[in-house]
Amino acid sequence: MKLLVVGASYRTAPVATLEQLAVPPADLTRTLDRLITQPYVAEAVLVSTCNRVEVYAAVSGFHGGLGDICAVLADQAGCQPAALAPHLYVHYDAAAVDHVFRVAAGLDSMVVGEAQILGQLRDAYHCAGGADSAGRLLHELMQQALRVGKRAHAETNIDRAGQSVVTAALDLAADLLDGDLAGRPAMVVGAGAMGSLGVATLSRLGAGPLTVTNRGTARAVRLAESYGASAVPMAELIAALAAVDVVVAATAATEPVLTRDVVTRALARRDAGRGPLILLDLAVPRDVEPGVAELPGVEVIDIDRMAAVLADGPAAADAAEVARIVTGEVEAFLSWLRGADVAPTVAALRGRAEDVVTAELRRLGQRRPDLSDDQRAEVARTVHRVVQRLLHQPTVRVRQLAAEPGGDQYAALLRELFDLDVPQTSPVDTVPDVVATDFDGRSSFDAADVPPTGGAR
Repeated sequence: MKLLVVGASYRTAPVATLEQLAVPPADLTRTLDRLITQPYVAEAVLVSTCNRVEVYAAVSGFHGGLGDICAVLADQAGCQPAALAPHLYVHYDAAAVDHVFRVAAGLDSMVVGEAQILGQLRDAYHCAGGADSAGRLLHELMQQALRVGKRAHAETNIDRAGQSVVTAALDLAADLLDGDLAGRPAMVVGAGAMGSLGVATLSRLGAGPLTVTNRGTARAVRLAESYGASAVPMAELIAALAAVDVVVAATAATEPVLTRDVVTRALARRDAGRGPLILLDLAVPRDVEPGVAELPGVEVIDIDRMAAVLADGPAAADAAEVARIVTGEVEAFLSWLRGADVAPTVAALRGRAEDVVTAELRRLGQRRPDLSDDQRAEVARTVHRVVQRLLHQPTVRVRQLAAEPGGDQYAALLRELFDLDVPQTSPVDTVPDVVATDFDGRSSFDAADVPPTGGAR
């Protein structure tokens, strides 16, 4: 099996496309089931956040796996694979490992170094575990990715740049309100993980009074009480909007919560001469209807706007140090992977030796029926011991050599020399002709260059 990453993020797709691709929490298990029932996909982890939707998969073939994953994602987005392909990025084998580790370390985030992605990856991994869609390869990949992310934050100062997306959005909002949110009435719509982070960040910045609303009132009340805020029913959304300057919208709703009609009615209730109403839309799908941005007296900060403003993040030196950590961790993982690939060959070699020993002992029993049971047992122990000693050093050495770049050739030589029949869990994968090399030499692919059907099956 080989690793394959297929996804779209704020770097490659507009919010509208990410909205189409987004998989609600209630649908994650169903989508994972669809992925692993595809012909070429054996394992899958699905990451769906406000600014990325990615599938990490163990596949039996590049083209087939890519076609299978693109088909599922296109169906989720309600479009044809060809229409989705220009917005997708694809990483294969070593490049897939590199991408996942960079994501975990915060190097691929909108705000470089933000730690929230670690929790999102952990949630995705736990969901895949619950759906039984992650096997040995993805279990190891995800465990190591989470460890790499923790190491990046523990050993560098990437946290200086690693503010959350919420903090970055509120910084933009503050710039629109004379640079300070202290004393500004604010509201958070949604009481999930992002909403909780919004309340915590607003509280830390001194905004207030704070209001929380959510479709589930009890959850809103619990969150509000934790920060000395007040909770209001969703039915009172318009009145609550009219009384605040800043709104963080982060629900899991599939349709916009802050529609043009709702915001227009709220604006009509606002005091004359009041500053703009700042709406931070951090949800995918969007919580703020697109037409709201056209209303006078309203400023909408969404994922698209943040991506443009935050394109050049701070702390370049810290990011470079994290990149060095990732590079070392990727090579360590690939060494483990190469070593794991030779294990079936070593097992087959030992199995062949065991078969030969068993056959010879059986032949000895037929030729020398006069041997006692103790004599037979002693001969068997001696022969087994000789074989084990003969095989010990070669098998240890081949594992060591296999962990080095190009080490797969040693397993192939063993199979050829001893005519070993090693069960293949996948066809032999080679890097396809559509490989392109990006700026740091990693093998990566543009989905638009690959037939979305995945080729012949």
